[in-house]
Amino acid sequence: MLIALVAGAVVGLSLGALGGGGSVLAVPALIYLLGFTPAAAATASLFIVLATSATALYGHARDGQVRWRTGALFAAAGVVPAALGGLLSSRLPEALLTLGFSLVAGFAAVRMVRRAPEAESVRRPAPAVAGAGAGLGAVTGVLGVGGGFLTVPALVQVVGLKMRPAVGTSLFVVGANALVALLARAGSAPAMNWAVVAPFTGAAVLGAWDGRRLAKRIPGDKLRRIFGVMLLLVAVVMLVDLLL
Repeated sequence: MLIALVAGAVVGLSLGALGGGGSVLAVPALIYLLGFTPAAAATASLFIVLATSATALYGHARDGQVRWRTGALFAAAGVVPAALGGLLSSRLPEALLTLGFSLVAGFAAVRMVRRAPEAESVRRPAPAVAGAGAGLGAVTGVLGVGGGFLTVPALVQVVGLKMRPAVGTSLFVVGANALVALLARAGSAPAMNWAVVAPFTGAAVLGAWDGRRLAKRIPGDKLRRIFGVMLLLVAVVMLVDLLL
């Protein structure tokens, strides 16, 4: 129970402060600390991220930091890929899911650690935005990650949003993708272990509120690097464990 609460709090802090990174921390925590299989961890992660992102979204929306039209375009483009990915995931070997997850987590960690300071960027046409949304939806469906660690950079670099609106908008996209992928898994996914998932989710929801407040006090680049280093260590451990 204590492990689930601590891990959930960390996941919530990441989502609330950075608009992403929750599921890439939740999945390895569920597997290595709480004994879930990769398939069960991916499904549970989607539920945790859905509940947590919805909670965090409320706070960011209240602060006026959500761009609803942009988020809707991203989310709509990712609906079909997320659903297809969710159906495909149940048919893939667990070792392949673990390998794919560790590579994506490592990529996300490098982006978090090495991300350049925020700068103005040129707004791209709607097809480019929709293409990015579709790719993120596919990643969400297959690996059970919300894609926020990829959504935030895409919203900054492709769409041209500032960091705080990108974080808030990312939460909307993450929640929508997680919901679609979760529904696609209904009937084929392992039964949810609510004795673990419920406290994990509760701690994550509370952590998301603290994460939003933390983002106002600590520079975003510093927070991002802290979570990035932590995530990189997780990715390395998962990859080494798979290869041994």
